[in-house]
Amino acid sequence: MTVAYDADAEWLEADGLGGFASGTVGGVRTRRYHALLLAATTPPAGRFVLVNGLEVWAESTAPGGFGAVPLSTQRYAPDVIHPRGLDRLASFEAEPWPRWTFRLPDGSLIIHELVVPRGAPAVYLSWRHENRAQPVRLTVRPLLSGRDPHALQRENPVFDFTAQHELGWIRWQPYLDVPGVVATASGSYLEAPLWYRQFLYTAERDRVLDCLEDLASPGEFRFELARGEALLVLAADVPEAAAIGAAGANVDTLVWNARVAAFTERAAHPSRLARAAGSYIVKRGRGLSIVAGYPWFGDWGRDTFIAVRGLCLATERFDDARQILTEWSGAVSDGMLPNRFPDRGDRPEYNAVDASLWYVIAVGELLDAAATGRFALAEGDRLRLIAAVRAILDGYARGTRYGIRLDSDGLVMCGEPGVQLTWMDAKVGEWVVTPRTGKPVEVEALWLNAVAIGARLEPRWREVLERGERTFAARFWNEDRQCLFDVLDADHHPGVNDASIRPNQLFAVGGLPRAVIDGERARRVVETVEARLWTPLGPRSLASSERGYAPRYEGGVRERDGAYHQGTVWPWLAGAFVEAWVRVNGGTLEAKRQARARFYDPLLRHLDDAGLGHVSEIADAEAPHTPRGCPFQAWSVGELLRLDRLVLAES
Repeated sequence: MTVAYDADAEWLEADGLGGFASGTVGGVRTRRYHALLLAATTPPAGRFVLVNGLEVWAESTAPGGFGAVPLSTQRYAPDVIHPRGLDRLASFEAEPWPRWTFRLPDGSLIIHELVVPRGAPAVYLSWRHENRAQPVRLTVRPLLSGRDPHALQRENPVFDFTAQHELGWIRWQPYLDVPGVVATASGSYLEAPLWYRQFLYTAERDRVLDCLEDLASPGEFRFELARGEALLVLAADVPEAAAIGAAGANVDTLVWNARVAAFTERAAHPSRLARAAGSYIVKRGRGLSIVAGYPWFGDWGRDTFIAVRGLCLATERFDDARQILTEWSGAVSDGMLPNRFPDRGDRPEYNAVDASLWYVIAVGELLDAAATGRFALAEGDRLRLIAAVRAILDGYARGTRYGIRLDSDGLVMCGEPGVQLTWMDAKVGEWVVTPRTGKPVEVEALWLNAVAIGARLEPRWREVLERGERTFAARFWNEDRQCLFDVLDADHHPGVNDASIRPNQLFAVGGLPRAVIDGERARRVVETVEARLWTPLGPRSLASSERGYAPRYEGGVRERDGAYHQGTVWPWLAGAFVEAWVRVNGGTLEAKRQARARFYDPLLRHLDDAGLGHVSEIADAEAPHTPRGCPFQAWSVGELLRLDRLVLAES
């Protein structure tokens, strides 16, 4: 294989509903989440893996032609790759959508493309033989499950292989309590049920999780490529996909329309990052939300409000931002917004002290955009947003869940034993890895920025803002380390401060509209972070000299969660660092150019590394800074967009 990308690099095509198709360049599924059809039944939640992959082979039907040649690749236990379609892979292109080119034994090429339409849980697949004069038959077997994305399927007698045929469509209903799968194709279908056993997912094995799965194949599609493209449409049998079959169009028209729509949408955005942004914007209720990361996160509150600033506001997707923020406005409870909506069943979780404050920041920036005439905000929406901001500030001032309340010094105190409230929120059983109870530095910077927005709406907040800024200036500076304390009044012990060197202090200088400190102290903060924390993929979450530092994010759940915020690199923090660096260097054109060359451009090289066209959630603290976690992370992409479009913009 001579391909520009690593075979394990991952691609993603999202449907705007919370579902997606995703896999690797080489074709091997390395995660339980890799699938051709992963659909959200209650967007963006209620997700199911329906079609995991395909078995595909081509064979010449001419006299003396070549026999069956695999175009798919699978990995089975204990660690056997069979068949080896990747040996035939001549090239892979990620743009404008995934495209694989395979070389057959006679030297001719088969080009395979995959398109996911926006707004429907479906995938459109095609195979084209470059030399149609040569008779070649293509056979495609879908591999099905019908499971929670976090689970795995084993061979069982309950799976129903039966195919129902109606008006050119085939329908499978493997399990009664799982959405069915519908398909239409340009070829013929033959029922031939089989179980494929013991697929091995190496990414799950490396995470010390269950890693073996059995998949069911109800039959096979056959196509004569001399007659034209082999086309196959697979969709979830849910209301969001009803329009696909109801249109009455044949499969050729369906695929053509899907390509045109996808190409038009992508052509509207000039950069890979801007195109990636749309993958995270999803339907929720009557509005929109943001998926925190693929393949396993849902729409988390904190991540949504951080990411919306780059994904939507910086890219001038103002109406998307409006729909996201107004949709979430109705979820305010006792001054708090949920940190997470579970995928199924349970009530929202409100365990975040910062999510609501990030919401206020995003609303403030949206209101600024409307005030300057960059887009029109209806009065009803403006009032809803302002009401949510007031409810949040009032809730924090009077006190709300988990000991969150305004203290007499103008700062916010927070935290109870056993609860993780800040973005450093890893918890294993009853072990909160980084509790940060007291007055965390970035929470205070967020609070003061939120109060400044409140003061524009109601003068009564001005005194709180001034009092809080005085306290911040007087108490957060750590003269011994020439930077800021990470937490004041740790564990609610007055005067006991956590001096750990972490990147959270950056938000006092950059990353937010209002800097809380400036001058020489701000410069020292940036210098400390650059010297002790900065890597080519962003800041470490803890300096290597600190107790508990973890150089690698690997091992089982306890080991990984224990390292999550103990040194692990977080690319999203690059936004706060680069903005802080530019501010302390005068905000000049030259400072912006230097920052782009030194910090931003190396981060862009990551777009061809793990999740193609996207930015990973995390990376190892030590070289080579291997990407970890979700390969497609909303706030990582969002902060790079915010840097590019706003912080480092030269106009």
